[in-house]
Parts: sequence; C-alpha cells; structure tokens
Amino acid sequence: MDDRLTELTVRNMVERLATSDPAPGGGSASALAGAMAAALVRMVVELTAPRVKSAAEADALVDIGGSATMWQSELLNLAELDANAYRAVVEARRLPRGTELERQARDVQVAAAMREATRAPLEIIRAASAVLELAERLAPIGTRNAISDVGVGGMLATTSARGAALNVRINLPYVQDSELQADATTTLEALLPGLADRERALDSIVAERMA
Repeated sequence: MDDRLTELTVRNMVERLATSDPAPGGGSASALAGAMAAALVRMVVELTAPRVKSAAEADALVDIGGSATMWQSELLNLAELDANAYRAVVEARRLPRGTELERQARDVQVAAAMREATRAPLEIIRAASAVLELAERLAPIGTRNAISDVGVGGMLATTSARGAALNVRINLPYVQDSELQADATTTLEALLPGLADRERALDSIVAERMA
C-alpha cells in the first residue's frame, strides 16, 4: 500500500483503517481528527469575516485563520509520518535475528523506528492543543450561525490530543532515548491534565452563544 493517506477518499481511508494492516492506525486517525478540527476553525473564520464588528476582530480572524491553515497542513503531514513510522517498526521487528550480529542490527533498527513512532504522535499532541487554542479564541467572536462548528472543532482537537497521547504512552516504554523520554513525559504532563477543563470551558461558551 504505497499511496499517500491524504490522497485517499474518505471511504478508502476508513476502509484502510479497518484492515489488519497496523498502519495507518490510531496515531494517523488522531492526526486526521486534528486536521478536521483545524478545517472547521478555518470554515468559521471564513463565515465570520464578512460580519466582522471591529478592526481588532478582523485582525484576530486573520491570525486564527492563518494559524488554522498551517496546523491543518501539519496534521495531515503527521498522519502520513505516523503511519510510515509504525510501518518502519513492523519492518524492523521482522528483521532476521538468527545470529548475534543480526540481533544487534535488528535492535538498532527497532530502537530507531520506535523513536520516530513516538515522536510523530508527540507532535500530534502539540499540534492538536494549538488547534484547540484557536477554537477557544474563535468561540467568543465567531458567527453564531456556525458556533456549533467551533464546538465540534474543539471536540475533535481534544480527541486528537488524547488519541495521540495513547500512542505515545504505549510506545514510550520501548524508547531508549532519554531525551525523548523526558520530552514526552513533560509534554504529557503539561498538556493533557488541562484538556478536560479547556473542553468544558469551550463547550460553555458555545452553549451560551447558541442559547
């Protein structure tokens, strides 16, 4: 399966996830959820721009929209990277290990592959958290006609971060790079505990504006 995930139809992507092939898996799905969250933020920015109420809001919308565009592209790239990284893990684990030299070479390849398979979802967490922040900024000023889409974007962003965190946690025990271990632990501790509160606060703003 050499075709890029981002070039598949939605139906084909979903069907690919349903196969026994371990990649793409939860990491790529998490990244795609984050990309859709960013796309929804962009949509609401576009719908709001003609109804802007002040220069400050106009500037904020330009900044939010530009950032959402960047994170959407980044998360699509991360979906590809995550799938490729885990394929490398699978391939490394299949390397021969009949001799001591083969075992050593295999161990090196597995360690390198696991590093990349942990880095990709770690970057997804950071990107998804940034997209959630954009939704938080947009919620008070986005058009009420599409405020529910801001809420959906926030939900998808938090799901993206939580899903990627699961992939980091399952891979981390196999990572031998102490610097990456420390980075992953710091990121998980910094970003994940506040997700629920951020999601509730965003939901509250969305509900209030829908009322």
